[in-house]
Amino acid sequence: MPETAGDWSAWVGREERRIDRLDEALAGRWLATFDLPAQGAGAMPQGIHFCLCTPDAPTGALGEDGHPRRDDSAGSFLPPVPLPRRMWAASEIAFHAPISIGAAVERVSRVASITPKSGKSGAMVFASVEHDTFADGVLAVREVQALVYLEAAAPDAPLQPAAAGDARFDPAAWHAHRVLTPTESLLFRFSALTFNSHRIHYDLPYARDVERYRGLVVHGPLMASLLLQLAEERVGPLKRFAFRAVSPAIVGEPLHLVLRQEDSTLTLGAFAGDGRQVVQAEGAV
Repeated sequence: MPETAGDWSAWVGREERRIDRLDEALAGRWLATFDLPAQGAGAMPQGIHFCLCTPDAPTGALGEDGHPRRDDSAGSFLPPVPLPRRMWAASEIAFHAPISIGAAVERVSRVASITPKSGKSGAMVFASVEHDTFADGVLAVREVQALVYLEAAAPDAPLQPAAAGDARFDPAAWHAHRVLTPTESLLFRFSALTFNSHRIHYDLPYARDVERYRGLVVHGPLMASLLLQLAEERVGPLKRFAFRAVSPAIVGEPLHLVLRQEDSTLTLGAFAGDGRQVVQAEGAV
C-alpha cells in the first residue's frame, strides 16, 4: 500500500493565479457544446467558469493518467501524493456576479487543506482547493473544490459501475426532468473546453483496463453544468450551488437530470436509467 501519511503542510496555502478572457469564440464553443443558442454579447450561463483559466501544463509534463505530474518543487501547486488515481469529488460554489462575453478573467486558487484518510477502497488523500474567479476585477464565482487521490485499481477488480439492472428511474417526485444521453463527441468537446486530458474521458482501453471503469466516464463539472442549465431554465440563475459525485456516469447511457424546488431551495440530481444516483446537488436562488 502506498505511504500517504507524508507531511504535505508546505503545500497548504500555496496560491496559483491564471488569467483569461471570455471572448466571443470561446463563448460560442461553450454554447455549441451544450446545443444552446448563440449569443453575441451579455452574461453567459452559469457554469462557464469551468472552462476559464484552465490548466496549461505542457504535454511532456503529463503523467500516465493525463493529469499534470506532481513533484516536490516550489512550482508544483499540488503535492506529489503517491496515489495514481485522481477524481473531482465535489464542489461548493457561490455565484456573486455574472461573467459576460468580453470580460477579462482572473482566477486565484489556493490549497486550503490536504487530508489523508482510509476507506473501503484503501488509502485516500483529499485536497481542498479554493478558487476565486474575477471578471473585470469583480468577484464573480467563489468555489471550494474537493479532489481525492486513490490507490490504483487491481487488474482484476470488477468494472465500475455495475451493469444496469432492470429497475427504471421514476421522475414522479421531481418538478423538472430532462433526459440526455452523453456521447463521445460531448465528452471530447468538454475535455477540449476545459483542457482536461484525464484519459478516463476519451481513452476507453485505459478507462477500462487501468482504472476499471465500465466505459468512458462523464465529467463531474459537465453534469454540474447541465444541472445549472436545468435550474436556470426553471427558476433563473442561482446564488449557491453544491454538487457531489456519487457514482460514475458512463457515456452512451441515459442520464436523468432532475430538480425539485421548495421555496428558495433546490434539490437536484443526476441518475442513471436504472435509478442509480450519479450526482447529488443542491442550490439556492
